[in-house]
Amino acid sequence: MSGLSLTFLLTFSHSANDAFTNVLPVFLPTLQDRLGLGEAVLAVAVAVISLSSNVLQPVFGGFVDRWGRRKSAALGLIVGSTLMGFVSVVGSVWSLFFVLAFGGLGSAIFHPAAASLARDTGAQRSVSMSLFAAGGSLGTALMPVVILWVVRSLGAGYVPLLSVVGVAFGLALLLFAPPQAPAATAGRPRRLIDLALVRGPVGALAAAGILRAMAFISFTSGMPLFLANVRGFAPDAPAIGLTLGIYSASASAGTILAGLLETRFGRLRLMVSCMLAALPFLLLTLALDAGGLPFYACVALAGMLTNASIPLLVLSAQDLAPNDVAAASGLLMGFTWGTAGVVYIAFGALQEAIGIGPAVALGFAFLLPAAALVTYVFKRNRAALAAAAQPSRAAD
Repeated sequence: MSGLSLTFLLTFSHSANDAFTNVLPVFLPTLQDRLGLGEAVLAVAVAVISLSSNVLQPVFGGFVDRWGRRKSAALGLIVGSTLMGFVSVVGSVWSLFFVLAFGGLGSAIFHPAAASLARDTGAQRSVSMSLFAAGGSLGTALMPVVILWVVRSLGAGYVPLLSVVGVAFGLALLLFAPPQAPAATAGRPRRLIDLALVRGPVGALAAAGILRAMAFISFTSGMPLFLANVRGFAPDAPAIGLTLGIYSASASAGTILAGLLETRFGRLRLMVSCMLAALPFLLLTLALDAGGLPFYACVALAGMLTNASIPLLVLSAQDLAPNDVAAASGLLMGFTWGTAGVVYIAFGALQEAIGIGPAVALGFAFLLPAAALVTYVFKRNRAALAAAAQPSRAAD
């Protein structure tokens, strides 16, 4: 398989994976009504899927580096997509937590494996990683629209059948992705994850990623409840799916643009500028009348700018940990999202205490310290990042 073909296979596999892993937000208003759950319990549900699908990614990344990326990516995608479709039909809060806990593990295996494959497709690394990251956002964008259409037209019981898409891409990875040798471990302890990654600059980048992810999760998990409880939309209103779809689709476009523009504007400048520019557009989504063109325009710009830094953060972490690429990928692609999801439990309680709008706005503000921390890491590790970039450009 050519490098370009592999890039697109990984991109669309990522779309399928994230489409199923992120089905929960679109069902939050429905679950609230059907199961009689409050915002705090719903926030716990968000934390459960974040913990299982994201926080454990660095641990599985260490395993992937030794067991094999192709097999890991295929297994994770098949398991995760099969289980997560059942979120639509759970009958109790405990069955919901069960599906989220075990279904999310598939994504925890898939992400570090597939991100490592995306780095080595033979295409320009920033572009390949950007397309890969965009695939996840694309799947997240399409799924709310598709699911709400299926629910309205056929019924929630048909949603689990969509998992056939994830299974098909998982089998395609197993059949067509090239096998890759395990990471070199000569002279190194055989740990699942080297704790030095967490203590060093990769861990600091992960902390910045957590802060950035808090802003993203505050929108995707808080906006459906804001539209339903504050703006008065029905729990299954098309406007909710459209808002989430536009936000995630624009996030996908943002990651692609970041990869294309990196060489022109510089990695650090591009990441920091996007984080800072995203905040005012996020805040405007809370102030504007929902459903109008200005509202959707702000949603689009907010999604594009909030997610643009993801592939560049992942590449930077990989550059700083060349012998633990999958583990570093897991830290930046999974651990960041998962930790943010766990922290979101507090925002569920905060929503009940001070209101959904103010609590969501506070989540958006985490972009400010995220930008400051990224700047600090790059200034302290300028030489190492510059040296890592040279072989990549030469190979490209």
